[in-house]
Amino acid sequence: MGRQMTGFRRRAVLGGAAALPLLRPTWASAAETVNFVVAEYSNATGPYFEQMAQEFHKANPSIDVKIDVVNWNVLLQTLQTDISGGTTPDLSIIGTRWLLDFVKDGVAEPLDSYMTPEIKERFVPIFLQPGSIGGKIYGLPIAASARAMFYNKAIMTKAGFPNGPATWDDVVAAAGKIKGTGVYGFGLQGKEIETDVYWYYALWSYGGELVNSQSKAAFDSPAGVKALTLYKTMIDQGLTQPGVTGYNREDLQNLFKQGRLGMVITAPFLIGQIAKESPNLQYGIVPVPKGTTQSTYAVTDSIVMFKSSKVKKSAFKFLDFIFSKQPRVLFNKNEGFLPTTKAVAEDPYFAGDPRLKVFVDLMPRAHFAPVIVGWEDVAKDVIDALQSVYLGNAQPAAALKHAEEQADQVL
Repeated sequence: MGRQMTGFRRRAVLGGAAALPLLRPTWASAAETVNFVVAEYSNATGPYFEQMAQEFHKANPSIDVKIDVVNWNVLLQTLQTDISGGTTPDLSIIGTRWLLDFVKDGVAEPLDSYMTPEIKERFVPIFLQPGSIGGKIYGLPIAASARAMFYNKAIMTKAGFPNGPATWDDVVAAAGKIKGTGVYGFGLQGKEIETDVYWYYALWSYGGELVNSQSKAAFDSPAGVKALTLYKTMIDQGLTQPGVTGYNREDLQNLFKQGRLGMVITAPFLIGQIAKESPNLQYGIVPVPKGTTQSTYAVTDSIVMFKSSKVKKSAFKFLDFIFSKQPRVLFNKNEGFLPTTKAVAEDPYFAGDPRLKVFVDLMPRAHFAPVIVGWEDVAKDVIDALQSVYLGNAQPAAALKHAEEQADQVL
């Protein structure tokens, strides 16, 4: 056996991002080392990138890639700490909506000078757009997804909706029939990352917007109040799981996989999780419920290169490798994301999957999170407002008004 040239570690989530020891030893080497912070999507994420690092090193013996896996809930905090402490990695997966702040702070490296026309041509154009700022490409789309409604066929058939809900009125009616049967009707997220997004689904479906043409907050609107009132009413009527603010996205997905939840809105990666963990679960997928219009949320996560990197050419060479066809097909299969490159989109695994087609068909009506400086701070204020309403400590209109006032001080 040859010596192991890559290191794979996972950072803890207790009180911040403390580093754990390497899971396997790393020997000293004269090779250049590319430090890559990877966001943890599932238990398969770390092993996948470790495998890619090993395969890349075999073809490029002068370059080592060290993988550092960080939980999504502390990823932004971890990177901010690394940047301020002078220990910035060379590459990192980030939420694309963080990118503008990184560019504004001057820590993200533009990738245009590294990208050949052939590399740029690999990507589905719509997924390159969120990572492009001021005419320059700063982020490459490592993951992309939209959102749709998963429903348990057995539960929803008993509730009178065998083909799933089409509107929010359907959701309320079905959850009312499910109430008292030992399972929960509608899964409503109330904590951690994307708690705000879970409310955006309803806001957009009623024609609302997050920001106006002047990039100022616009969510304190009739549509915003109607969407939040809808959620609070469902909580009060027992149509959701109890203790909403104790559930993050993964908690809701676990309830669904266990057959204890009738409906949940989430991303296509749940398809793969169900296949592995609950293969006998009978479920369907339909668009996000309609209010006055049909909409969904689309999101990309990007890989960025940091300006402080001393090994930029080697780092981009690794990006070139993992954005080639076979590594991308394997990643998307493992994690359940939509294809961001043309070659993967044409692969039979994705082109012929009717469940993934539901998400793809929604893309023309998709909303992205605003790409404006300070939006992450605004999102936190929105989450605080939502939680205060869910807990019964504030009314929807007052909570949204307060959140928008805070947002206008930031934007």
